[in-house]
Amino acid sequence: MKRLFFVLFTLCCTIAAQAAQYQQHNLQGNTLNIQTDSGQLSLTFYQSDVVEAFYQSEGVKQLPSFSISQQSQPQQLRLTESAAALTLGSASLTVKINKAPLQLSYYYQGKLLLAEEQGYFQQQQRQQQPQQHGFRFALSDSEKLLGGGQRVLGMDRRGQKFPLYNKAHYGYSTESSQMYFSLPAVMSSNKYLLLFDNSAKGEADLGHTEPGIMQFSAEGGRSSYVVVAGDSYPALLNNYTALTGRQPLPARWTLGNYASRFGYRNEAETRAVVQKFRELKLPLDALVLDLYWFGPDIQGHMGNLDWDKNAFSQPEKMLADLKADGVNTILVTEPFILTSSKRWQEAVAAGAIAPGLDGQPKTFDFYFGNTGLIDVFNPKAQDWFWQIYKGLAEQGVAGVWGDLGEPEVHPEDTVHAIGTANEVHNAYGHQWADMVYSGMRRDFPSQRPFIMMRAGAPGSQRFGMVPWTGDVERSWGGLKPQVELALSMGLFGFGYIHSDLGGFAGGEQFDKELYIRWLQYGVFQPVYRPHAQEHIAPEMVFHDKQTIETLRPWLNLRYQLLPYNYTLAYQNSLTGMPLMRPLFFSENSLADEQNAALMDEKNSYFWGDAFLVAPVTEPGVTSWPVQLPGGVWLDYFSGKRYAGNNRVEVPVTINTIPVLVKAGSFVPMAELVQSTQHYSSEKLTLHYYADPSVECAKGEMYEDDGKTPDAIANGQFELLNFYYLKQDGQQKFELRRSGDYAGKPASRELTLVIHNQTARPATINIDGQRIQLVPQQARFNRMQNVAWYDKASKQLKVKINWLVDKQQILIR
Repeated sequence: MKRLFFVLFTLCCTIAAQAAQYQQHNLQGNTLNIQTDSGQLSLTFYQSDVVEAFYQSEGVKQLPSFSISQQSQPQQLRLTESAAALTLGSASLTVKINKAPLQLSYYYQGKLLLAEEQGYFQQQQRQQQPQQHGFRFALSDSEKLLGGGQRVLGMDRRGQKFPLYNKAHYGYSTESSQMYFSLPAVMSSNKYLLLFDNSAKGEADLGHTEPGIMQFSAEGGRSSYVVVAGDSYPALLNNYTALTGRQPLPARWTLGNYASRFGYRNEAETRAVVQKFRELKLPLDALVLDLYWFGPDIQGHMGNLDWDKNAFSQPEKMLADLKADGVNTILVTEPFILTSSKRWQEAVAAGAIAPGLDGQPKTFDFYFGNTGLIDVFNPKAQDWFWQIYKGLAEQGVAGVWGDLGEPEVHPEDTVHAIGTANEVHNAYGHQWADMVYSGMRRDFPSQRPFIMMRAGAPGSQRFGMVPWTGDVERSWGGLKPQVELALSMGLFGFGYIHSDLGGFAGGEQFDKELYIRWLQYGVFQPVYRPHAQEHIAPEMVFHDKQTIETLRPWLNLRYQLLPYNYTLAYQNSLTGMPLMRPLFFSENSLADEQNAALMDEKNSYFWGDAFLVAPVTEPGVTSWPVQLPGGVWLDYFSGKRYAGNNRVEVPVTINTIPVLVKAGSFVPMAELVQSTQHYSSEKLTLHYYADPSVECAKGEMYEDDGKTPDAIANGQFELLNFYYLKQDGQQKFELRRSGDYAGKPASRELTLVIHNQTARPATINIDGQRIQLVPQQARFNRMQNVAWYDKASKQLKVKINWLVDKQQILIR
């Protein structure tokens, strides 16, 4: 009885507002406006599969949407009315609006997707607490919910309750309910995506307090949510990123190797680490300078945002020399200006510091010193802050690292230009990224921006944001959740989420095996950036020869895969498809029960369409379990064949982790280079993974100059398409290319490598011309338009000079 009273009391305190009642409506274009007894509800179709519900209750302040970037597209909508309800629908998505009480239900192709339990509510649990508002939805019994941003809770977050408040979690490992980058959004196993379009401090309750209820709430912000539908999970992501924005194509160097630590203390040390990579012939494309570039120690200098000339006496020459050597320099910046910094008075005079309730610049203490916070929502502050970035870019800085942007410390009595700290907290990093990206596109129109940030909001990906998973513990426990974190973020458009390879925080002794395993995993991660506290070197060049030689082929593979990886970047910019993809995205596992099971998989993932990767996250193992979706899979290292829809144990050594390739995959690879400035696709190796179960297959490769912004939109690129057809006892490969860009090779030397080729062919023809099948690899290496079969590895290699836009290889 006491428990029942407590539940009833809690519900009464929680849901203070009565459900609204319908009064009248009008349809204007794609928006249905409904007047209720407590305000207005607007339903807007942005696409045929995307609709926003925006409740504008009387007397409730509304902040702008930071998430929605798309303009509503013209739709053919149907509106019908009965005494009890309105029905508004596109060709595929329908909203049923119950009039009394007002309650919305969403149907996709006639099937119920989602329904409000009460819809919009306002609440105040205690008098001293701020009033909250939000939404409640009914959940189906077996429904799984993925999302919420960075959390270490398992892929399915159903049954969890967690804060919607970006907050640093230093040294996390196998559990975390609150981290740097929260997202008020979920993807459901019922094939809908729900976005709570609100930037304020809040909470998500995904069936924790009430098992059948999903509730989002916040202290102010915007009382809006968006329902996204689609006929597949990739379609949900495609529709969602069409609404919130897609990641611009990054510069090719973004996919290379980074030298990064906390941190390089002077110019000599910076130059020396680059020289070390070059001496050991380990590829390198970027170098990250942490906070010592503007001060000699950790505390007291944040906000200087100018070179410490005692440590970096000639920064522009250093930047130019590094650039000439193929190394792009990235600088850390923070939004805090210490009162002890050189720029404090300048920032105050410019009106750049967010004020407190008294209207004066708000100051407070945190780890780095006494500080103020830049108000990135204030146009004056943006102008002042951007001029610093502009000056650095003019000096030759290639990329921006925005750290502590949750913000890490954000007093509640801080007043920003558009709202209080708690109202805009989760949009701070988003607005910061917007400022930098907009400035770069305006003032440096020939450069693709690089913006690495620790926190943001839904839609931040459209500013080219490259997030990472924060200050992870340097331990096996820190490595374990990295796939879960990446997949959870990738489902909502953040295709470049990555970890500090090797782990960042702590670790008293160097764990060689942990380090190797983490950097092996990193080859199949969007950004290859080892980074750590400096007492254990994060760069492989400073470790023993065995460690270096174990990792050398992995780093080389990263560079050889540039054509494949760059194509993943292209696909991401077109559709929002992340580079790391969850197993339930599998085309060969479309049955609902199979996908529901694969939704829980947090240890393995697809790298693009071709690879399935399962990082080894425990020491001393000789085999590693891998859950396989449907299809046939071939071990990248041994060639062993595995049947899909199965859980297998894959043998591993210190030199290998489970990397499997889907039968029917094309994987283009390039010649090894020491920096992407030397990258060329004039010599390509095209790997095809054959299997009797696959009768037709296709693949693609995207190429441009690697640096021109808007290359896709302006048609400054080339697409290489690959096709395979097995028919009448013969194998036919067709190569096609189309498009143009500055620097495109007139022809390519292409070596087609067919894996799992079980027999030596009788004849091989290229465009009807028979070519020689030589008995030795040495002869194959010296000749053109030639083939060679290796029985031991079951590989057939065919080398051609690809001159024309369409070429055909016929194998009998």
